[in-house]
Amino acid sequence: MNAIKDSVHDWIPLDPVAADLVDAPAVQRLRHIKQLSTVRLVYPSASHSRFEHSLGVYHLAREAMQHLGVEGDRARHVRAAALLHDVGHGPYGHQTEDVIRRHTGRDHDELGDLLYETNLADILASHDLDPDRVAGLVAGEGELGQLVSGELDVDRMDYLVRDAHHTGVPYGTIDCGRLLRALRYRNGRLVLAEGNVPTAESLLLGRALMDGTVYRHHVSRIAGAMLERACERLLDGDTSVEVFRRMADHDLLVTLREEVPDLGGRIERRDLYKRAVWAGLDRVPEAVSEMDRADERQAAREIADRTGVDRESVIVDIPARPGLKESRTRVVVDDVVQRLEEASELVAALRRARRAQWRLGVYCPESKVDEVASAAEDVLGLP
Repeated sequence: MNAIKDSVHDWIPLDPVAADLVDAPAVQRLRHIKQLSTVRLVYPSASHSRFEHSLGVYHLAREAMQHLGVEGDRARHVRAAALLHDVGHGPYGHQTEDVIRRHTGRDHDELGDLLYETNLADILASHDLDPDRVAGLVAGEGELGQLVSGELDVDRMDYLVRDAHHTGVPYGTIDCGRLLRALRYRNGRLVLAEGNVPTAESLLLGRALMDGTVYRHHVSRIAGAMLERACERLLDGDTSVEVFRRMADHDLLVTLREEVPDLGGRIERRDLYKRAVWAGLDRVPEAVSEMDRADERQAAREIADRTGVDRESVIVDIPARPGLKESRTRVVVDDVVQRLEEASELVAALRRARRAQWRLGVYCPESKVDEVASAAEDVLGLP
């Protein structure tokens, strides 16, 4: 059995299916998709890729199967799904996911077509694995699909510890070993065994802290908003979405530099827009906080027109209202399965913290910050 040395999990043994899948071009492409996209403009050491993350998820899925006593054909399908769970990502990962979804109606974890468009389906079939079944597991279907995509999935376990390791922050260092050993099935649902409320809380806390300091850092958000705007403009031109979604990070950066130089060049040089507005929920009318993408663009155009700034130089960035997916994790308390939000006092405090951290952003070139700030407050009705 082949094995790969990993910076987080040490040696990762590859079964025959994984060894063949790793060599497939669609999986090798993940070497060129950075795990943390624009976050690396804040944390320079965060240069790890979705390839190594996929290996980590495969490793944790393998460990989970052993602890759960799942063997044979079922385990082999789960391991394959874990390894392939990110092959559908476009360049810059989640940063371009909304753009791709708007043009195709598909998310990165909808692998049905991609497996057959590449040689992945043939590789799976050559090992007597069903490509459609693997795609279903990636989408979180069935009991075992919860391990690949769910509140207690091995994807989350790996990216938290891996992202913390490569950024150098101490917040995402959860105890994967304890989490894996505590996994159980109750009535078809994946749960954490009795006595593991603190274990579930550690996962929730790790994610919440990483959100505030890493994933939603304001510099990364500005760069991400600029990247998304540049990609929309690119797709309004001659670049097809099918070509776009199969690019690697460097392909996209070079293309943006050539086709959308005002934004692409800035992103490449880290010459980013600045915050004209950075407003919490207490300052933002509810109707504004629930604006869709079309409304954001219209607001940005109106702000630009009022200030005489080029329309492409103002970006309104309204994130989704704060939520805690991990609070739905199921834990056993006094032999009764409960959601973590019912069993933990910590959840309410973290929800308040997430609300306090939420920010609406309006970004523009530094020389225009004052004018854009004044116009944005009027257009968006901010006190």
